[in-house]
This record gives sequence, C-alpha cells and structure tokens, in this order.
Amino acid sequence: MKLITSYTSPFGRKVRIVLAEKCIEYQIIEDNPSAAGSSIPELNPLGKVPILMVDDGRTLYDSRVIVDFLDHSTPVGKLIPNEQRQAINVKRREALADGISDAAVLIRQESLRPAQQQSQEWVAHQQAKIERGLASIAAELDEKKWWGSEQFSLADIALGCTLAYLDFRLPKQGWHANYPNLLHFYNQIAERPSFIETSPPLI
Repeated sequence: MKLITSYTSPFGRKVRIVLAEKCIEYQIIEDNPSAAGSSIPELNPLGKVPILMVDDGRTLYDSRVIVDFLDHSTPVGKLIPNEQRQAINVKRREALADGISDAAVLIRQESLRPAQQQSQEWVAHQQAKIERGLASIAAELDEKKWWGSEQFSLADIALGCTLAYLDFRLPKQGWHANYPNLLHFYNQIAERPSFIETSPPLI
C-alpha cells in the first residue's frame, strides 16, 4: 500500500495512526495539494489528502473511507466494533472530531490569505463549530477513559488527532483550560507509540 498525504494533515495522521495500531506495512508519499505540480488532483478529484493506493490497484480517498477499509482488512487491533449499533456510535464520534478538524483547517487556510482579504466573520463561524464540538465531546467523555466505547477505538484516534491539530495550528484556542477532562484524555493518548511516531514536524 501507498499512502499519499501531508505530514501536517490531521486526517492523514489519523490514517497513519490506524496503520500503526493495526501493524499494516505501507509506503508514505508526502505531497501537498496546494503545491505546483502536485499529483493529488489526478488521484482525488476533490484535491485532498489522504489518498490510499491499495495493492489491487484501487485508489481510496477520504480518511473515513480509508480507515474503515483498513479496519476491515485485518482483525489485528480492531478499532470499529462489529456490532452495528456500537459501530455507528464510534463512526458518529469520528465524524464529530473530524468536523472540528475541518473547521480548524479552514481557519488555518484563512489565516494564510492576504490580511485585507481575510473574513473575521468566516473565522468566527468556524470557531463556533469548534467550541460547540468540544463542549459536546467533553460532556460525552465526562470522566471516562475512552470516548468511543469501553475500549480504545477509532473515535479516540480521531479525537486525539483533532486536539493535537488544535495545539499545532491554533495554540491560542484555549481548550486546555476550558476542558480539563479532554486534556487528561489527550495526555494519556499522546503517550501511545502510534501518536508519538506520527507527530507533525514543528513548522
């Protein structure tokens, strides 16, 4: 398998962590969708990473599709429960964490535009999504060890990637002080080898 991604993408990192947790070997190809000459638009019409090139010739995109495929590829380190109700619960929470990451990425992209073209209204709209999402997650997590279920799951990976991306790109967001239970969760999940190995470069 070949994974085409950016090392700073929270969605690419989610896939890389799943690959590590499930002990799946792969080759990583770094590419940036906004770079001149990028091959990404040819592989994904939406022009986004990550993209997984499977050994049978298929090309998969959207991180949620990729991780679902990977989890069903091998029973090692099962991350999505087999029981449908539990599986939907985990996937719903993955979608919520991913939605927060989406909003954070949009804020980051807006900050790279010329100052006179930036929309503070747009940024506030995305920030409101982040705040509502974090508040909902903190309430669901409460004092539990894991968010998705009684065991470590894909939902926890997605949340860990989201919180790390907020620290990486939006360090002034302030979730540490506002949600101490999320900070406790993050501190424990950040110690997993799969998270340590996939830390984004300090750029």
